[in-house]
Amino acid sequence: MLSNSQTLKSFHSINCNGQLVDLSVPKIMGILNLTPDSFSDGGKFNNEKSALEHAEKLINDGASIIDIGPQSTRPNAEFLDGDEEIRRIGNIISSVKKEFPETLISLDTFYAETVKFGFNEGIDIVNDISGGQFDDDMFDAVAETKLPYILMHINPSYKTMHEKTSFADITLSVNQYFSKKTDELLKKGIKDIILDPGFGFGKTVEDQMKMIDEVEFFDFGNFPLLIGISRKSFIYKPLGKSALEINEETQKLHMKVLKQGAKILRVHDVAEARKTIDDFLK
Repeated sequence: MLSNSQTLKSFHSINCNGQLVDLSVPKIMGILNLTPDSFSDGGKFNNEKSALEHAEKLINDGASIIDIGPQSTRPNAEFLDGDEEIRRIGNIISSVKKEFPETLISLDTFYAETVKFGFNEGIDIVNDISGGQFDDDMFDAVAETKLPYILMHINPSYKTMHEKTSFADITLSVNQYFSKKTDELLKKGIKDIILDPGFGFGKTVEDQMKMIDEVEFFDFGNFPLLIGISRKSFIYKPLGKSALEINEETQKLHMKVLKQGAKILRVHDVAEARKTIDDFLK
């Protein structure tokens, strides 16, 4: 396993709208759900006023990226088309950007049309859980924006994304997927790629814990890694707890992935993640 000093020497950066963002020190991505049906905070921030208030809290607690999501991707969530995503977003992206111009905004969507809308509103990063598999126009839309792209490992369709898959070797399978998809992205001219192994999507508890242990081997450091384990069921269900009762366990896992080179933590509880990163950097 890499030491803290070795991890910090592994410099990564991304180009967001002409701004070079240094990832040599890990960053926090705070989650801002605009949905009425998200599994742990549905309906809390789905209007402009409450969204701005929550964005301010996330930033004050230590988030340098706000991930805005108009559609829940939990199991059995309501499926929305791109038009409804755009309607839900409304002026929230531009309002957050106006209020907090130094903060990066990521848009969590798998639709090309939502990406184009978000780009015009001021987003800095595209966060696509589908790896371009739910909308054939996604990679072309991202290429047009020239924004960084978060590539997540997932099953190949919306209907199957939560079906538990049995992998002979989860790390090898995820890396094969990353190799194929990053090659497609690079051919499209998309060079700023962030990898997300896809915790919580179609993987057994055992495989997800194996992924935690083997984070350092994902893509062998060719691209920065984002880890999103916040309030995920593979942590709380085996413990017989709820999504809101696993902060201590989550921070231990965050520390484990940071020591292996994770560059971005995608979280609901920013203050707790900030403390973990501060402890990691000591």
